[in-house]
Amino acid sequence: MKRENSNRTRIVGLRFTPEEYTKIEKKWKTSTCRKLSDYIRRHLFEKSINTIYRNQSLDDMAHEMMQLFKQLNGIGNNFNQAVKKLHTLNQIPEFKVWIISAELDKKILFDKIDEIKNYIRKISEKWLRS
Repeated sequence: MKRENSNRTRIVGLRFTPEEYTKIEKKWKTSTCRKLSDYIRRHLFEKSINTIYRNQSLDDMAHEMMQLFKQLNGIGNNFNQAVKKLHTLNQIPEFKVWIISAELDKKILFDKIDEIKNYIRKISEKWLRS
């Protein structure tokens, strides 16, 4: 709502039962009104109230995807640290073979991580549009 409240000098106190308040609060939280007073004022004066519809299954999936995203980043960071540590030990010939093998595995791992990140990003974009 616009800043029309500069002339608002009158206060109206209302009392609700817990059930009534819960019902009002639930409807307010599905609206785009930031304050409960804005929601009630709009409702009283029959102004339009924009509501938000969220698909709970999509919300749950997005939460899981974000957790997966964080875990993938952690795995990549840990792998990088391990390979850097191995590079400090490259004087021993046996480690050189392992380092080469680890580098190939790293490339495969990071390619898969990038693929999963792109998939998560695409799903997130679809989810945000709906």
